[in-house]
Amino acid sequence: MMLVNGQPAQSVSALDRGLAYGDGLFETIRFVGGTAPLWQRHMQRLLSGCQRLGIPCPDARQLLDEAQQARADLGHAVVRITVTRGEGERGYAPPSRPMATRIVGAFAVPVLPAQRYRDGIGMYRCSTTLADQPLLAGIKHLNRLEQVLARAEWSDPRLAEGLVCDRHGHAISATSANLFAVIDGVPVTPALDRCGVAGVARAAVLDFLGSVEVRDLPLCECLDASELFLSSSVRGILPVQAVGDTVYAPGPVTRAVQGHWRDLGFPMELA
Repeated sequence: MMLVNGQPAQSVSALDRGLAYGDGLFETIRFVGGTAPLWQRHMQRLLSGCQRLGIPCPDARQLLDEAQQARADLGHAVVRITVTRGEGERGYAPPSRPMATRIVGAFAVPVLPAQRYRDGIGMYRCSTTLADQPLLAGIKHLNRLEQVLARAEWSDPRLAEGLVCDRHGHAISATSANLFAVIDGVPVTPALDRCGVAGVARAAVLDFLGSVEVRDLPLCECLDASELFLSSSVRGILPVQAVGDTVYAPGPVTRAVQGHWRDLGFPMELA
């Protein structure tokens, strides 16, 4: 089901600034039955993003009610909440009194083979780089063209994700997941103060591990790591088996984080 401003609908106004300019934000939330284990983290990020962009943030209780309506026919679901600045006149200048549009839709959870959680996934090394823009870094805004271009670089079904860098040669993330590396026994995740999305699953992993270096991660150092894994609020914790010809094996840090993910309430098969 899809709700637009609380009403069943499949479309928005052609004058909506989310459509015209990507002027908005979104959250993609995993529901396990009627529960979303990371709901509060999603709402905190949505509120922070709305404040940074100057968009009125919908009430979290109203969003939860609409999310439950949208997913009512699905046992497990992925709920996407999109908030735009709403309709506006032609031109970039935002309306002085924006009336936000909220779109809530529910979809089936993507199914991944259990083997990928056990043995890991292959990754493609993307040539598309992420541009520096500190004003937008970290938030999940609607302009995802860099990710679209990066994902278009490969079609091999054996490769589940792509490794994306910034223009300085630092590893940043996968196309739709955050990246962690274990280097000399220490967990490291890229700093996201210039580009990239600060995922809610990433935040949960940071809290769980406690001692994580958040810093620039040169690609060469990333590829030399003993473990690589991805975090995604939808797909969970995915070990990386290979980036191109560089091969890895899931290690103790990856397995501990996978265990924590299960403890949070997310199912994840591990043979």
